[in-house]
Amino acid sequence: MHRERDITIKKTIRRQQLREMVPLADSTIYEMEQRGEFPRRFALTPRCVVWDLGEVQAWLAARRSKPILRAPGPDVKQRRARPVKGPDRAPRSASTVG
Repeated sequence: MHRERDITIKKTIRRQQLREMVPLADSTIYEMEQRGEFPRRFALTPRCVVWDLGEVQAWLAARRSKPILRAPGPDVKQRRARPVKGPDRAPRSASTVG
């Protein structure tokens, strides 16, 4: 016979409550869920999804304890539109044009 895991859920939260706790866009949360980086939502009804409050709080605590390193900035010299000019190619002022 099929054995199910013993799952204890004390409290669930809906999307609005999640937004108040986690200031990320819905699309970002969805992508993180798909990658396994955020607690998964589950459906109570066909039109109502919720998250386990305990899982969300544990995720927040884990994020707080281990800071995320910032991504490196883009190399602006590789831009196609409006590339940054080097110091030897500084634009001339209008007063020196002659």
